[in-house]
Amino acid sequence: MTKLPSDRYSPTRLITNPTTQYDFPGDRFIPNRSLMDLDQAHSLLTSRIKKACNPTNFNEVYRQKVEEKLSLDSEGRPFRMLVFRGSPKSSRKSIRLIDEMRREELEALDNSNKQCQVRHFPKKEARILDAPNIVNDFYMNIMDWGRNNVLAVALGSELYLWKSDNGNVQRLLQVRANDYPSSVAWSEDAKTLAVGYLHSNLQLWDAETSKLVRSLEGHSGRVAATGWNGHILTSGSQDKSIINHDVRATNNMTSRIRVHTEEVCSLKWSSRGNILATGGNENLIYIWESSKMSSSNFLHRFNEHSAAVKSLAWCPYQSDVLASGGGTKDGCIKIWNTQQGTCISSIDTKAQVCGLEWNRHHKEIMSGHGFSASENRNLLCLWRYPSMTKVGEFRRHASRILHLSQSPDGLTVASAGADETLRFWDVFGPPSTDNSRISELEGLLSLKTSPLR
Repeated sequence: MTKLPSDRYSPTRLITNPTTQYDFPGDRFIPNRSLMDLDQAHSLLTSRIKKACNPTNFNEVYRQKVEEKLSLDSEGRPFRMLVFRGSPKSSRKSIRLIDEMRREELEALDNSNKQCQVRHFPKKEARILDAPNIVNDFYMNIMDWGRNNVLAVALGSELYLWKSDNGNVQRLLQVRANDYPSSVAWSEDAKTLAVGYLHSNLQLWDAETSKLVRSLEGHSGRVAATGWNGHILTSGSQDKSIINHDVRATNNMTSRIRVHTEEVCSLKWSSRGNILATGGNENLIYIWESSKMSSSNFLHRFNEHSAAVKSLAWCPYQSDVLASGGGTKDGCIKIWNTQQGTCISSIDTKAQVCGLEWNRHHKEIMSGHGFSASENRNLLCLWRYPSMTKVGEFRRHASRILHLSQSPDGLTVASAGADETLRFWDVFGPPSTDNSRISELEGLLSLKTSPLR
């Protein structure tokens, strides 16, 4: 029995230049195109005039039979078994289209980078309003900017509505002197305003008609925090309880939770409405799933702050990311992953954190500060996320900043200070191309006939 060479059936036998190196020499059944003479194969299959030279010693009759099988069908008509479809012209057109798409993407990226480069940090506020009699209390939440572009703010025993579009001011309500609003929150459709009071009352007001819609029972202490989740109004109180109210139902209370050991001074629903975060005066944050609140079983408990947690804010582009701020003895901004229950980062601001607002147009977060043993008191600071490096700061309030709220378009932040002023900052949005608007806002005169002027 004759022993055949080991490479007899391997495509490597077709290599004419032994010095050429190939990464994939192929095998008996899966040949490698790079090892084949495709030009010769094409000539053998398509040439009808001149026969290509045959490097092998095949019998002429056998070769003719192979050609017939590859070039004629069963009835003897011309047939091409192996043929390349498409034309060089169409291929070139496809390449040009891909090149054009890549060029457009690069131009869009360049334009985006240019816009980011020309965005400047403003030197001062765009507008100032007087806010006499505002209560200087860290634990309350008495300012909210609704989707109707109306800013609600409580000044002592009165609650005012300021319309950003035309600057008109309307007094919505006034209570007796020994009581005052301690929290306000617009509903998602901005038709109803929830108002919590010092003496445990919780009311719903129709902003369009300026009429009281109903009162909600359940608390026995100051209602310092309120927040909406669709038709559910959630309230937190000095009585340490959290109540969910279904405002459509006659019996409004759907669940009552009492796990905080001190006053509930902040609460915020996530943008998807499935997670609630609550902060307490005992320095704790609780994370709740909306579907399990009736059982009082919390999802997470964060205890890394060392002072009251009044500031909470959900990230607008990462639904499971929460920012929190601690009081005077803590002074830290912490970023949490509420899905995993971990602290992503922490930055020591060396000042009481009174308010937090995320920038919806750029990855930034603004913080408002109060008391501090250092020079960082009464500051507004802008931080880049996730590095938490400081972009800039304002020191325009003469006293501590009590509250922050953001306009519905996400361009402006309003700050309320114990110096009895409201200040508006065009700091969040893209670079402005209309400088006349800025100068117009800076030149507006104060209103003379209203507490808000």
